[in-house]
Amino acid sequence: MSVRFQPVLAAVGGLFAMTFETFKALGRLPFQWREAFIQGWFLVTVALVPTLLVALPFTVLVIFTLNILLVEFGAADLSGAGAALGAVTQIGPLVTVLIVAGAGATAICADLGARTIREEIDAMRVLGIDPIHRLVVPRVVASCVVALLLNGLVVAIGLVGGYFFSVYVQNVTPGAYVSSLTLVTGLPEVVLSELKAASFGLIAALVACYRGLTVSGGPKGVGTAVNETVVYAFVALFAVNVVLTAVGVKVTAG
Repeated sequence: MSVRFQPVLAAVGGLFAMTFETFKALGRLPFQWREAFIQGWFLVTVALVPTLLVALPFTVLVIFTLNILLVEFGAADLSGAGAALGAVTQIGPLVTVLIVAGAGATAICADLGARTIREEIDAMRVLGIDPIHRLVVPRVVASCVVALLLNGLVVAIGLVGGYFFSVYVQNVTPGAYVSSLTLVTGLPEVVLSELKAASFGLIAALVACYRGLTVSGGPKGVGTAVNETVVYAFVALFAVNVVLTAVGVKVTAG
């Protein structure tokens, strides 16, 4: 039993060790601003279109279904409150999970994996350059920032899409929709949503960087690492989402 789980435990230990080294290198100067900007723009180009394609139908469908329930209860004027609560607390973070893990993390893993099998990472170590400080830290920071922006974009799409469906399809008064947006959703919920997004970006980038730096087996190994990154990132991000949602509900309710 211990032999069977030894590779898993070694991988988890390696990930935590790299996470510790990343946070330690985060405060080391000079910070690689140019690399962080390049990686941030790279993640935006990779994730922006999938975000739009996923957010539009997903947010509109959820909010449209919620509004149908509110209409059945005779509470159509509260459609704005339902749209805000759903978009800010759940839809935004969940779509961010899908995009960050499915598009952003895989791109980071493929990039670092290709560098690893070309022995660029080993060459950096020989030259005395720390790959964690030079490559991992900028990608982690860029992933966090892009995840925050994507979450805000998805929330905006959800609120605007909910407005058009509520007003023009379900005959809700525009003033009632807008006035009820902040009825149950305020600053604490927005902060929690952004905290979720930043956590998702951080974890996805760490998982992707670890698998990219530990690739073995040539090009086939890179493909395997990318596939594993998607699975591991999804599992980790959904688990973190459950924990942060439970904690956030407890805090905001208090």
